[in-house]
Amino acid sequence: MEEQTDLRTLDYLYEAGLLKRYKRTGWVIVGVPAPESIADHSHRAALVAAVIAELEGANPERAAFLALFHDTQETRLTDIPYIGKRYLKASQNSEVTADQTAGMSQGLARLIVGAETEYEARESAEARCAKDADKLECLLQALEYREQGTDTQAWIDTSLASLRTDSAQRLAKLALDRSPLAWMHEARDSKPPK
Repeated sequence: MEEQTDLRTLDYLYEAGLLKRYKRTGWVIVGVPAPESIADHSHRAALVAAVIAELEGANPERAAFLALFHDTQETRLTDIPYIGKRYLKASQNSEVTADQTAGMSQGLARLIVGAETEYEARESAEARCAKDADKLECLLQALEYREQGTDTQAWIDTSLASLRTDSAQRLAKLALDRSPLAWMHEARDSKPPK
C-alpha cells in the first residue's frame, strides 16, 4: 500500500514537471518569440506573494506556498487563454486537484487540496496576497515583454485593474514608470561595497 501511495506522489512530481514545458498561451498568441513557461510564472508569483504578504502584514511563507501551487491544474487543463474560456467548459480547479492527489497519502493530499481551496476562496489574507501576486507577476512580465517590443498593453491594463491589496497596487504603479532593467544599471553604476 505504501509503495502505491509513493508511486502516486512520484507521478504528481513528474506531472508538475510539465509546467516547465507548457508555455503561457497569452504570450504565444501576442507573438512573444520565447514566452515564459507556467513554472516560470509560478516561481516569480511565489516570490511576489511573499513580498506582498510581508508588506500587508500577512504570512509570507503561506502566501508564497499558495502562489506556488496556484496553477498546478494546468498540467491537465493547460493555460487556456481568456478568449478560449468563452467556448470551453473547463473543470473546476478543485476537480483537477482531487484527481491529481487521488491515491496519495491523506496528509499530502490534504496539504495540496488545502492550498488550492484556500487560494480559490480568497478568504485569507495570504490567498488575497497570492492572487494579487499572480496578477502583479503578469503585469511585470507584460512590462518586460513590452520593453522588448511586443504590444502587451491589454495584459498590463487587465492585471492592473485586478489588483486588490494596497501593496500590490503601489508596486504596480511604480513598475509602470520604471524600466525593468533600471535596477541593473543602478547596480552597475554604484560603488562596490567595502
